Amino acid sequence: MMKSSNAPEIVIASYQLIGSFICIVPAVLLPFPNPSAWPMIIGSVIIHNFYYFALAQAYRAGDLSHVYPILRGTAPILVVCGAAIFANEYLTLNKIIGISLISLAVMSLAFRPTKFGKMTTKALAWAIATAFLIASYTIVDGLGVRTANNELSYIIWLFILEIVPIGIFMLITRRNQWFEYLRKNHKSVFFGGIASSLAYGLVVFAMSLGALAVVSSLRETSVVFASIIGAVVLREPFGFARFRAAILVAAGIIAIHWFTN
Repeated sequence: MMKSSNAPEIVIASYQLIGSFICIVPAVLLPFPNPSAWPMIIGSVIIHNFYYFALAQAYRAGDLSHVYPILRGTAPILVVCGAAIFANEYLTLNKIIGISLISLAVMSLAFRPTKFGKMTTKALAWAIATAFLIASYTIVDGLGVRTANNELSYIIWLFILEIVPIGIFMLITRRNQWFEYLRKNHKSVFFGGIASSLAYGLVVFAMSLGALAVVSSLRETSVVFASIIGAVVLREPFGFARFRAAILVAAGIIAIHWFTN
């Protein structure tokens, strides 16, 4: 929906609006996040909003099949480095190999000899910038959810506040266009907003349980799962590129857990 829209920011803001609304009731029922978690919540909100801008620019500059695998595949490698610096998480060799294989698998979907040459330098630059922002908010949220007295409280308040910067921007610059989009696409926005919020909420909760880089890399396997679903459900051709990516993902997951137990 974001890529197909002429204004990706409107789609992003619409999803975040739904996410904020559905979190209001749980926020009343759950304990308030403790003071040590708030710098992480505010920092994550700021980084996420820069991420939304960069993601929109990346989608404008390049094709989805090029931009998305690169920004998603690069992020876990950056998280490995950031988690070592900021969270003192030093992974075993098998986990580093596994994460590298998964990142390579995701990025390989963009590296098709007949198509990759069409990717512009501008699109590549925005994809890399977006990957850095993904890694940044991943590390901030991973540290934040671990300091919170209640993991769900952290997640809920993160979602409630995320709409504020982009929402204000939309109201000032594109209010009529935004409201018209919500009116015409209210069903898809509702379900898309729920799916988006639930997906990242699960990721943040998972980071309270395991290594940030491992969670980040497993999250990005969704790109390959989407390709498999496209082939099975939508009858799209699977092709060698998708087969290669699926094999690399499987190898990466095996490597991550090979010596775990």
